[in-house]
Amino acid sequence: MSSPWKSALRTPEGLVLLAGLSLSLALLAALTVTAVWSPGYGQLLAAVIATNLVFGRVTAMSLGFATGLDDLSVVLANLLVETILVLAFYPLFVFSWRGLLEVKTLRPYLRAVRQAAERHHTTIRRYGIIGLFIFVWSPIWMTGPVVGCAIGVLLGLSMRVTLPVVLAGTYVAILGWAVAMRQLHDQVAGFSPFGPLALFAFLVLIVVGGYLLRRFLRRQPRTSSREHVD
Repeated sequence: MSSPWKSALRTPEGLVLLAGLSLSLALLAALTVTAVWSPGYGQLLAAVIATNLVFGRVTAMSLGFATGLDDLSVVLANLLVETILVLAFYPLFVFSWRGLLEVKTLRPYLRAVRQAAERHHTTIRRYGIIGLFIFVWSPIWMTGPVVGCAIGVLLGLSMRVTLPVVLAGTYVAILGWAVAMRQLHDQVAGFSPFGPLALFAFLVLIVVGGYLLRRFLRRQPRTSSREHVD
């Protein structure tokens, strides 16, 4: 292991990163055992986790309920994956922020998260810890634990403050969405047996559409400036 990584892993943030990696390995081991013991159940859990990583918690819960997973499995799967995201992302962002080290493959993602955090941290600063909690809990686009961690760093909050606040906001949000999505799932299932899957597909379209719209709006100023120069 290179010297920068050795130095980084000796810090408190490095220990958090190791905890996140250990938890992710434990989750992978549990999924492997589950896949052997109950292949169908294991595949559904893996699908929910993958959907959370790509499309977010709401879409992941919709998929879990639509495919017949029990409420506890859906909630725990989302809790675990977002806990791992927080424990892994926070140290990496701090290392990059302090100039200790940077993972090149994550550089574009870290830059995008930092830009999102910079857009919101001035508003959240007015309300301090409560503002950060509400931001992480809020269902508004580009909120959540990852950007919340970055905002905590920008606000100068210590790790002992940022991580508990971000994780608490994340857990409350997941539990709230689980209750809401379960009720919505039951309602659409009453109209049609294909209702839950249609709801899942609709949520995927919303996420993909939002992503494409953000990319379009982000490129607009550049296009306009080029046209102006020409």
